[in-house]
Amino acid sequence: MTTSLPNTSALNDIARALVAPRKGILAADESVPTAGKRLAPVGLENNEENRRLYRDLFFTTKGIGDYLSGVILFEETIGHKANDGTPFPQLLAEHGVIPGIKVDKGTVALAGFADEVITEGIDGLRERLQLFAKQGMKFAKWRAVILIDEKKGLPSEPCMRSNAGLLARYAALCQEAGIVPIIEPEVLYDKGNHSIEVAEQVTTAVLERVFEVVEAHRVDRSGLILKTSMVLAAQGFDGATWLR
Repeated sequence: MTTSLPNTSALNDIARALVAPRKGILAADESVPTAGKRLAPVGLENNEENRRLYRDLFFTTKGIGDYLSGVILFEETIGHKANDGTPFPQLLAEHGVIPGIKVDKGTVALAGFADEVITEGIDGLRERLQLFAKQGMKFAKWRAVILIDEKKGLPSEPCMRSNAGLLARYAALCQEAGIVPIIEPEVLYDKGNHSIEVAEQVTTAVLERVFEVVEAHRVDRSGLILKTSMVLAAQGFDGATWLR
């Protein structure tokens, strides 16, 4: 099987547009269960039509292109249309907003390593990305989750390297399909009791491993975006102030 080399210039143009000054990326990629949590407080049933209407509120907002560079869509949403019949990806593009897609399938337990997780979704990703590109998706997002627990020696080296490897593989496949990858190695701060210093050490270690493997996979860094987590003391740390 032969594959084409990525168009690095086009990828760089998209990446730069996504980080345009005074604009942000809207995460509208809530899963079906999470969307239900948004709808429940206003007494709405969690069905496909209500999820479509919920997103229509955001995507048809006047002047959306003045503030958003891109929107991360849930896979279901790609096929949805606005109330006027315009497909959501087309509607966003018409407003100067770049449509993107969440491609990971969430986390599962990492076999052999209690309390640690690995992200699923790499199987069949090449074919899915090719389809998403045909549907107008210009960027994608993949999230890895890293937990800190000093007493248990977490994160473990295998956990960090396994997740880094998947992020790099995903990024390479994205660029092959002409899609800009957003990589998100999230170090959790809403769990545990670690200090900000420990958070810094772990975040540094995670990023070092991620970019080591990204380089090995020949991913063009000019066509890649890093979504890093905040470096904060954990919620359970005595000196934590971020919730106050």
